[in-house]
Amino acid sequence: MTLRDVAEAAGVSEMTVSRVLRNRGDVSERTRSKVFEAARTLGYVPNKIAGALASNRVNLVGVVIPSLSNMVFPDVLTGIGEGLHETDLQPVVGTSNYDLEQEEKVIFEMLSWRPSGLIVAGLEHTDAARKMMENAGIPVVEVMDIDGPSVAARVGISHVAAGRAMAEEILARGYRKIGYLGSSSLRDFRSQKRQQGFEDALKEAGLSLADKIFYAGPSGFGTGRAMTEDLLSRSPDLDFLYYNTDMNAAGGLLYLLEKGYDIPNQIGIAGFNSFAILDGLPLRIATMDSRRADIGREAAKIIAGRALSGADIGLSPEFLAGDTVRKRG
Repeated sequence: MTLRDVAEAAGVSEMTVSRVLRNRGDVSERTRSKVFEAARTLGYVPNKIAGALASNRVNLVGVVIPSLSNMVFPDVLTGIGEGLHETDLQPVVGTSNYDLEQEEKVIFEMLSWRPSGLIVAGLEHTDAARKMMENAGIPVVEVMDIDGPSVAARVGISHVAAGRAMAEEILARGYRKIGYLGSSSLRDFRSQKRQQGFEDALKEAGLSLADKIFYAGPSGFGTGRAMTEDLLSRSPDLDFLYYNTDMNAAGGLLYLLEKGYDIPNQIGIAGFNSFAILDGLPLRIATMDSRRADIGREAAKIIAGRALSGADIGLSPEFLAGDTVRKRG
């Protein structure tokens, strides 16, 4: 299928078809409609490689995230898609599996296509990845985190502050024997920062974690149930459980209800992220809204040139009490 086929079907010149498909030149609305209808009918897709060679850029935005199975990142991608919706830019996604060496390879491949922008999750990268982003010559945005130095623009929340805020909410509700349930992965930098902020706030209040437990592998209902059972079997007097993610907290909630715990009076629980998919549980889990879609939208604005390219945008996470914590005393 060629440009000539479309031109013949629309009854216009190849030059007119080219102008219409590239949105260039003064072409009447009637002619534009004829060209688009002919292209749709024939199933014609323009070859943009030639145009990319001339401009040294393609209308693609590289997006590098750790995982597609982690429910955090589809919301970020939704926000990016919404932010780019009225532009000619299209996001393309690569995953690093929480591996900085793999992230470096993905960034290399993304930049080799000369995209119009690059969005990368997190602030931690290999030295080579940082150099590539610094020298890319395009808008680069690091998302999800603002706790640390950045390559260029960054959009996210402070995970240290989010952890502190959660500890302050828990303490204000009278809980004192607190357990933490988190990931053992040293590559989960944002979870580690939240734990750091959480423990710092406890220390300032003269307390420390009564116990903690860590899991390897993916989070989920089963992981949350197993961790909760193990932690309470060795520390049955805990009065609060803070999970690194809502998915684990949901598994913990179901275990506690099954065992007859009085939530939130006997024991309270909280997670992190605020996943809408969990709204159908018997109780709404206390959590912190991490503003994922907002982060994606703000990053897209920078890429599309609707915000300052060197912007440093810190969003405020919002505590949602739900049904699993006591009211403030």
